[in-house]
Amino acid sequence: MFTIEHEFDATVITLVDEGADKGTPLLEDVILNAFEECVTVEQYDPRTDTAQRVTLSMSQLRDLAAALNLPEGVYRLRGG
Repeated sequence: MFTIEHEFDATVITLVDEGADKGTPLLEDVILNAFEECVTVEQYDPRTDTAQRVTLSMSQLRDLAAALNLPEGVYRLRGG
């Protein structure tokens, strides 16, 4: 399950782990904040009681989206 919220300066997407595999412990929600210049991915870490954050540039996000559909190798996308 996921939610999408449009805020003033970002689109916020929250991914909720519903436990597709019975017996597997649920993971914390993942929150993506899509800004004009970057995307942040956050997840609460109960071991440290802090939210962990990764920031991706728009170029890194495009590369990630392409990489999900490619076989093993080294690639450079053309264009912008």
